[in-house]
Amino acid sequence: MHHRPRLVLAAVLACASCTAAPGDAPGASGGRPPDAPTADRGTRVVFLGTGTPLPDPERSGPSTAVVVGGAAYLFDAGPGVVRRAMAAAARGVSALDSVNLHTAFLTHLHSDHTMGLPDLILTPWVMGRKEPLALYGPPGTAAMAAAILTAWSEDIAHRLDGLQPATPRGYQVNAVEVSAGVAYEDARVKVTAIPVLHGDWQAFAYRIDTADRSIVISGDARPTPALAEACNGCDLLIHEVQTEGSTAKVSPEWQAYRRQYHTTTRELADIARRSRPGLLILYHRANAGCDQVGTDCGTSGSEEEALEEMRRFYDGPVAAAHDLDVF
Repeated sequence: MHHRPRLVLAAVLACASCTAAPGDAPGASGGRPPDAPTADRGTRVVFLGTGTPLPDPERSGPSTAVVVGGAAYLFDAGPGVVRRAMAAAARGVSALDSVNLHTAFLTHLHSDHTMGLPDLILTPWVMGRKEPLALYGPPGTAAMAAAILTAWSEDIAHRLDGLQPATPRGYQVNAVEVSAGVAYEDARVKVTAIPVLHGDWQAFAYRIDTADRSIVISGDARPTPALAEACNGCDLLIHEVQTEGSTAKVSPEWQAYRRQYHTTTRELADIARRSRPGLLILYHRANAGCDQVGTDCGTSGSEEEALEEMRRFYDGPVAAAHDLDVF
């Protein structure tokens, strides 16, 4: 008998040099493709997407996986997240096989950070995930997840009641809306939410502590002392960045926007000097373009420009992340 799916949703308001994981040989950008079995390695960071709203075919939308003890923890869910995860799984990181994607965190609800969320909720279920997705994020996360389940309710109902075998709970979402402080903890990781400034969004960075590494992921943020304090000598500081070169070429309106929402290379250098991470990794804005229609920035905003500016402003180790890099 055909029935509407139960849209189940639990909402709770609420180193001086680059150090690779054992056995990892750094690649050109400081990372390496995950091309060998990795179950016995320590904590690794796999970049599933390093792009921006700019529809760059070489960069999926922002999503970063922390893999530890055979489990994956995803931070943001930009466009392409599940396919990039499967690409990493095909190269040996089995924790990123789609059916193993159980836990995710959102830094904020901007579309470029969340457009992969329907994919992350539904595709692993279609592939056989048995448990609901555990989803952590700012206020509004529960409503977004519920709306996705409503939008795809016909698909869910047909998969549950039709001829296709389907697990009964794998499409569900347990959504937890976080506040400042420890957002999640298990035997492998402790995840701490750090409020950051991103225009008028309620947004979080996250610090991830494991047995062998400390990692801070900025999400989208303009400079805030909280990020330097959260890192404070962390192993990896993964931070968004925009170049001064590209900012000089956008309109005055976009310059005002950038000042309220994002971090320039010069500003990031100041954060890094105060926090002194083992390695500073640029992501999310280190690709060419201005992310707006009608403005020709040429090569400004490129990875090369970002690294050149960072070298001028900061003397510590810096790498630019690409999709599927592993650190």
